[in-house]
Amino acid sequence: MAEPVRQELSALAAIFCGPDEWEVLSLSDGAVFRILTKAEGFTDTDIPLQLVFHLPLSYPSCLPGIVVNSKHLTRAQCEIVKEKLLEQAETLLLEPMVHELVLWIQENLRHILKCPEAGGGSEKCSSAASMTVDDGLWMTLLHLDHMRAKAKYVKTVEKWASDLRLTGRLMFMGKIILILLQGDRNDIKEYLILQKTCKVDVDSSGKKCKEKMISVLFETKVQTEHKRFLAFEVKEYSSLDELQKEFETTGLKKLFSECVLRLVK
Repeated sequence: MAEPVRQELSALAAIFCGPDEWEVLSLSDGAVFRILTKAEGFTDTDIPLQLVFHLPLSYPSCLPGIVVNSKHLTRAQCEIVKEKLLEQAETLLLEPMVHELVLWIQENLRHILKCPEAGGGSEKCSSAASMTVDDGLWMTLLHLDHMRAKAKYVKTVEKWASDLRLTGRLMFMGKIILILLQGDRNDIKEYLILQKTCKVDVDSSGKKCKEKMISVLFETKVQTEHKRFLAFEVKEYSSLDELQKEFETTGLKKLFSECVLRLVK
């Protein structure tokens, strides 16, 4: 880990020392961590925010990756907050910036939400923002080779999907393990970073290990024939026919025949 990143992590851990305020998610390929904070909204009430930062190896010479989530904001509003944070980050290049960004959003969230493009204006503007988000909905199918610590692994996948506002399925059929994700493309990318860099399973000796046996089978923009998932669910299938039916009702019959069937051959 680069020394600037190490020093900033140490400072942040001391600053965000309250219950659940701070959590390191990964220390591979830089650092990925989560900060829980609150900021005043346009109704003068505090809005809880979950900010996930990815500091690359070249940080602070480059911008951090940022994911914004809040149950009190729409997906479109979270994206706008993220864009504004990245704009602010550009003014802070070459210096530690995470704490400054958190302070900045605490002071400016209410102003951002009052802007029409953030859904604080007319109903027409809010509707247009929702259409833009729907147009950007993506879907990815992942294949896992195995899960040794299944209960903990499943809980971790559910948490990541929830934190990143991703919907879909974690599917088990015999030895086949599939993860079907729907959501913003950047959020799916953040999920893949977590999946590949965090210790989510255990090896044959029982030691925590990263996921090395994952493959992306398919990625596409969600089309009109594809089902929109409203939540992320864990499902067990007793037969290949039952799994196939799930894919067919989702509008992914071709994907099943081209990608899933070869996993059982």
